[in-house]
Amino acid sequence: MAEKDQDFLETTVKYLVDTPDKVKTTRSVDEMGVLLTLDVDPSDMGQIIGRSGNTARALRTLLRVVGAKNNARVNLKINQPEGSERPAPREDRKEDRKEEPKVEAPADESVEDLKL
Repeated sequence: MAEKDQDFLETTVKYLVDTPDKVKTTRSVDEMGVLLTLDVDPSDMGQIIGRSGNTARALRTLLRVVGAKNNARVNLKINQPEGSERPAPREDRKEDRKEEPKVEAPADESVEDLKL
């Protein structure tokens, strides 16, 4: 298997991006299996991730198949390039935060008002 997975990833990604000369892959092996790390040009990140992460998910699935044929567990890590701007996660955005509703009357008084 010695780097067939890395060659497969590199070849596949080069066909997907606009700047194939900036595609770099590194391979490391540890007790968890094989980790392939992918670096691409910041302008190509959208093509690698795909809509809702579908392209990245497909690449990971194909790499698992390549690994399974060779009795190895293969994982893919896509590095975020320097200089790329990534929006903050949803819970951290100020415009998405909602204030807690203010309770004017204690709950006991509200229950008493409901009794007929």
